[in-house]
Amino acid sequence: MKLTKLIKNGFRNLVVNKMSTGLAILGIVIGIGSVIALVSMGEASKAAIQSQIQSIGSNLLTISPGFQSSGGVRGAIGGATTLTNEDAAAIAVSSEITTVKNVSPEYTGRAQVIAGRYNTNTSIIGVEPIYAQVRKISLSSGSFITSQHLSGISKVAVLGPTTAEDLFGSGINPVGKTIRISGKTFQVIGVTKSKGGSGLNNQDDRIYVPLTTAQKQIFGVRHLTSIALEAADEGVMTEAQNQVGYFLLKRHNLSAPAEADFRIMSQSDILETASQVTGTFTTLLTGIAAISLLVGGIGIMNIMLMSVTERTREIGLRKALGAKKKVIIYQFLIESIILTFSGGLIGIILGISGFYIYSRVNSSTFIVTVPSVLLAFFVSVGIGILFGWYPARKAANLQPIEALRYE
Repeated sequence: MKLTKLIKNGFRNLVVNKMSTGLAILGIVIGIGSVIALVSMGEASKAAIQSQIQSIGSNLLTISPGFQSSGGVRGAIGGATTLTNEDAAAIAVSSEITTVKNVSPEYTGRAQVIAGRYNTNTSIIGVEPIYAQVRKISLSSGSFITSQHLSGISKVAVLGPTTAEDLFGSGINPVGKTIRISGKTFQVIGVTKSKGGSGLNNQDDRIYVPLTTAQKQIFGVRHLTSIALEAADEGVMTEAQNQVGYFLLKRHNLSAPAEADFRIMSQSDILETASQVTGTFTTLLTGIAAISLLVGGIGIMNIMLMSVTERTREIGLRKALGAKKKVIIYQFLIESIILTFSGGLIGIILGISGFYIYSRVNSSTFIVTVPSVLLAFFVSVGIGILFGWYPARKAANLQPIEALRYE
């Protein structure tokens, strides 16, 4: 029997039992669609992180506090209060550090912000004027924090575009208007240009205030959450890390790097860490989604075994008329592959469509990689062969006389 005839017979046999065929395909559709969507989401997250980090600059170093210990229990990294304004000032004027061009002390916290009838909970970042240069911040309107604002502990704020829209609505310039941060009134003096991002790392969803104001008026602290360093160029990053690291060890009266109460990370370090976390999370979710493929494959096998039982007399008749084992095997394998291939195709379309809708709703990057689509295609065909083989073999091994007697 020709292959085209086997395929036509396969489609005809599957159409007879529409409900069974639909339920068998459903598991494959869910599995393939989930894998495509989750792999694409992981790739998009990785691309977004890389874009954000590159937008800041490749010659940026970030010093963050180390671990905070309490009662012998070590807390999360960054929880300590070991970095101070004096540390940042000392780094800036030190003759021992020759590879650092600019130093930007920072304090980051979260607070409730109100403007009229609108409110939002967002990141409040206390900065000095040099922050804009170090972090590659540019303005769409207004001006940035100045040294006068810093020395005067002024209640002024520069908004990210997302925060500005959340508080004042789309298309409204908030410069000159007032907002309330933790119950205190601030005047908006500028709005930054969009840099993109999502979630807690959204660089557009934040408010910049003078560092002195953040420390004394909003959060009541004396330490820093980070110090950003702009290296002279990308080629001296490692040397800059070493110079600053040993300088801070000496300032903090620590004798060995293992005792350091701070961490210094380059942009490449941050990118590698973020990519590893994103990759691990994507792999975990994809693994969970792949379980539905296994369930779908078992469903395919169950449907095919039922088909063998229902068509026992037909199989017996075909074998009595001279049909070979391999023809029977091919027939049932083709039906199984048709089921999984159809489910895979629908799953790919739904997965891509679902992720496209998600990316538009969340304003995130839309990326669909060819390898993930090809993987989904071959996996669906492979499941058809794997889970269709046993029913096909069972059908091919039926004895003609016994099959014809089957009621």
